[in-house]
Amino acid sequence: MLRSGFFFLLILFGSLNLQAQSTMPVRISVFNESTSIPFTRFFTTPVHPGIEAGTALKWKETGHWRIYPSVSIGYLFHNKLFQAVYVQVELNCDYQLDFGLNIKSSLGVGYMHSFTTQQEFSFENGVYTSRADRGNSRFMTSLSLGLGYRLKPSQPNSAEIFVMYRTWAEYPYSPGFIPVMTHTNLHVGSVFYPFK
Repeated sequence: MLRSGFFFLLILFGSLNLQAQSTMPVRISVFNESTSIPFTRFFTTPVHPGIEAGTALKWKETGHWRIYPSVSIGYLFHNKLFQAVYVQVELNCDYQLDFGLNIKSSLGVGYMHSFTTQQEFSFENGVYTSRADRGNSRFMTSLSLGLGYRLKPSQPNSAEIFVMYRTWAEYPYSPGFIPVMTHTNLHVGSVFYPFK
């Protein structure tokens, strides 16, 4: 069911009426992930590292406002709990100030496949036996808020550095026990145009 949802997201993203563009930006960020209640902490320790890469497409630009879809893939490692790979699509909204500052927000949905970082056992016939971990499918939803700075504000394809605070939920987490688990990520990254 979750895999069919993932393919639906890809079809939906691909069917958007997007304007053609000659250059595609590359967005790369590193982040710290935590399982926490959203908006209660900004930076958490210990650090659970992650990396994300993606791109965005032009869609709507009016005055200072820019609205655009993006797609990204990522990996995260939460020590003693899980590691995961994911793919996500987001609808982003930036308010661009003339001197280069961007006030950024986004809403996203995605698919995550997580694997335990510990040895797993199953109880069969009164004995615990080690078993292989095939991972778990998860549905993700996210809300991100942040700031960016365009290094050359007068150029439309200026490189940008940014910091984003993302809160996200995974479902199903532990059916019958904890159905939804919330997380927060603090991203630091850059957008650049290597294919000009």
